Amino acid sequence: MIEDARTLPDDPTLLKGLIASMVSELTSRDVLIAKLQHQLSGLRRQQFGSRSESLDQLELTLEEEEIARGAEAPAAPIPETEKRQPKRRPLPSGLPRNETVLTPGDGCPGCGGKLRQLGEDVTEELEYVPGRFVVNRIVRPRMACKCCEKISQAALPSRPIERGRPGPGLLAHVLVNKYANHLPLYRQAQIFERDGIDLERSTLGDWVGQSMSLLEPLAEAIGRHVLGGQAIFADDTPVKMQAPGRGKTKTARFWAYVRDERPWAGAAHPAALYRFTIDRKGSRPTGHLKDFTGWMHADGYAGFETLYQSGRINEVACLAHVRRKFVDVHKAQGSAIAEEAIKRIAVLYGIEKEARGQPPEARTAIRQAKARPILDDLKAWLAGQLRRISGKTPLAQAIRYALTRIKRLRSYLGHGFLEIDNNIAERSMRGIAIGRKNWLFVGSDRGGKSAAIAYTLIETAKLNGVDPQAWLGHVLANIADHKINRIDELLPWKWKNA
Repeated sequence: MIEDARTLPDDPTLLKGLIASMVSELTSRDVLIAKLQHQLSGLRRQQFGSRSESLDQLELTLEEEEIARGAEAPAAPIPETEKRQPKRRPLPSGLPRNETVLTPGDGCPGCGGKLRQLGEDVTEELEYVPGRFVVNRIVRPRMACKCCEKISQAALPSRPIERGRPGPGLLAHVLVNKYANHLPLYRQAQIFERDGIDLERSTLGDWVGQSMSLLEPLAEAIGRHVLGGQAIFADDTPVKMQAPGRGKTKTARFWAYVRDERPWAGAAHPAALYRFTIDRKGSRPTGHLKDFTGWMHADGYAGFETLYQSGRINEVACLAHVRRKFVDVHKAQGSAIAEEAIKRIAVLYGIEKEARGQPPEARTAIRQAKARPILDDLKAWLAGQLRRISGKTPLAQAIRYALTRIKRLRSYLGHGFLEIDNNIAERSMRGIAIGRKNWLFVGSDRGGKSAAIAYTLIETAKLNGVDPQAWLGHVLANIADHKINRIDELLPWKWKNA
């Protein structure tokens, strides 16, 4: 730049060259300023970023490790003479107790003689009724035959955790608190302690892990339902995972696949399937969706390309992602072009509001008549604006992204069972986004898989208007004796109807 006008050349040719150089320099500087403003605006809106992990780090680390251990295959039964750690403390005597007596009957099953009582076995089960704890006493008298002296006793009913003390309602309460209310287990232990219940965090972690192993077949049944639809919504979100030996965390991933036919009055019940992976390689969704054929709403993640190239899955792009790019530019720079793009996209969403809830044929007709001309005009208008602005600005990047994604969005115009965006999948990630601010990270691959099972169950229940705690309490009370080939009978919408 010229700092003193006295140094300007008198030669017009040299002067023109100097001015041209200055214009080029100023243009480059404007582009850089625009990029920096755009980045700064984004950072200000996304201050959820990295928080200090020192607070509660040790508690959360141990919690995730204990859940992972609890989810492993159960070890051999512990002999009666051995003591499990930590020590089992007696349940508070002041808690109300519900007593159930299970008798083998009056007659000896061997000879038919009359039975006389020798003693009894009492099993105490800590249960949670919303708002209070109770103790269920399961009393099983030991009866001896007066004729043949044979001893009879009723069998102990199947329970969610063999040789454990939690009732199904208490387990459901702990699971929902952790995965729906985002309360880490050590905080739950503190809450229980205030109610006079002494439960170690390690005990709660073991309960959660064993519950997830028990509930995994039901989560897989939900997954089969999700992937049995003709269209799904897919999204992923990062989560920190401990990297043993490295003294820090690595970035792992939760994936969500959602089936929701309510926008077009479909008969299938909505459901969400979650998966956990230690990275974001394209092979992960390829493995998750190896049995799926149909349409998939998704963002522009390059790892999905293998799925599209297979011919089994057709892509449907997301207009919300396109709109978001222009919103970012408008907030950062006040761009009139970005504002106009947002207004044009709003018209398309207005048409979708009119079509919502109608059958596919009606939705297709509305879109062909009203949305198609607007989408075509939007594409042509954006292409024209791109030729008028610098190609290095954030606005130009937003326009190029929009033009690319609009090509892959057009299929929604001709299929009424498709949506204009992927917001259904993005909404399914809210619970994880809120939860990770509390539990900060997952402790291991096994812990992440346990969380994915829990989210599959809880989010599917919520999508169907089912109280997840009441439903999970019912499932945990019955699943141990339920035939695996009839696992679908425990799905939340069937429980709701029953």
